[in-house]
Amino acid sequence: MPRVFITGLGFVTSIGNDAATVARNLRELRHGFELYPPFQKPDVPCKVVGTIKEFTTDSTDPEDWTFPARYKIKRELLRSMAPNGLFAHCAMLQAIEDARLAEADVSNPDTGLYAASGGSPYLTHHHHERLLKVGVMRCSPLGIVASIVGTLNFNLVAAFKIQGVSCGFSSACASSAHAIGYAFDDLSLGRQKRVFIVGAEDGNADAILPFAGMRTLSLQADPNLASRPFDAARDGFVGTGGSTVLVLETEDEVVRRGVKPLAELLGWGQASDGYNVAISHPDGEGSARAMRHALRAARIEPAQVGYINAHATSTIIGDISEARAIRAVFKEDAARVAVSSTKALTGHGLSLAGAMESGFCVLGLREGFTPGNAHLTRLEPQCEGLNVLRASLPTAPEIVIKNSSGFGGANVALVYKRLAA
Repeated sequence: MPRVFITGLGFVTSIGNDAATVARNLRELRHGFELYPPFQKPDVPCKVVGTIKEFTTDSTDPEDWTFPARYKIKRELLRSMAPNGLFAHCAMLQAIEDARLAEADVSNPDTGLYAASGGSPYLTHHHHERLLKVGVMRCSPLGIVASIVGTLNFNLVAAFKIQGVSCGFSSACASSAHAIGYAFDDLSLGRQKRVFIVGAEDGNADAILPFAGMRTLSLQADPNLASRPFDAARDGFVGTGGSTVLVLETEDEVVRRGVKPLAELLGWGQASDGYNVAISHPDGEGSARAMRHALRAARIEPAQVGYINAHATSTIIGDISEARAIRAVFKEDAARVAVSSTKALTGHGLSLAGAMESGFCVLGLREGFTPGNAHLTRLEPQCEGLNVLRASLPTAPEIVIKNSSGFGGANVALVYKRLAA
């Protein structure tokens, strides 16, 4: 089957809005958390968010938004966007430049786009409230396409004139990892030559605060303590938004264009817990099956894996569940393979997480480092036996597994390989 490579990356994240800044902050374990002004109220229990710097998207009118001057976006494109669409458009421009793609490479029947987003609760609420208050015929004709779950793919496919496959994925926090997996299948089966993977979330109060009702958000007011995956004192996750875009291409396209890829995607696997609508299986059974499927598809043995970028969100149940899954799959190698959750730096990007953290893995493979697990003071006793990194390593592994999990027990594992310098 044709090999699949990552040839471009674009980032708008809480730890940086370009690959160089993101890589530096991953190496140095510099987080992107701040006290979020809308949460500084007595009736809001959570206080910290992984904020997106250089962008202002508080207004319901996109013409009021501000973003870095290097991005030129036409007014008619902005009018149908949610905040996540703005982030994604900018990350897409970065990825196209990074992959050295010409306009003809982007817009043709062999190039597709898979996107993942929870939509924009912020704009959904605004447009629905306007409908009730002033009447349907005074609502924006673009309100639906700017707000519902498919808003990312609607806008990006139109703006970048995508002619190949396009689809929006909705499996909660596994969404963009699913998008990567299905793009791999399309590429390896010869259906497409290139697929953009886009994950993005608004990252504002409407997108994050509802998780407080599930008792899953951290209540810490100190940004240095709020997100601490695998730590015994963790008390929930920190929300974030932004976007990451990956360019996936076949080997033939890489050769034709004469570009040097960043890493190789060897294969993927998925499995469901079949256990609970919101809580991971206590023993991580679905996650373990997904990893086994991925390793088998990639023709890789556990002993060959050097690093696992964990889904671990800093929740009480989830981190333990994943630790048990890793032990079940890796057995005696569980004490050797490096493990970290980069959510300790960024927060949890929800449907963005799989793409964003895959991007982090690819950066590490390309630039020769392994990101550590920040804010880890005392390892959760039930995670003992894992090699959870307390600092970044100045070397990169040959093989990486990226885990993602979502509501309903959806689990995805992706296997990446480092390429020779």
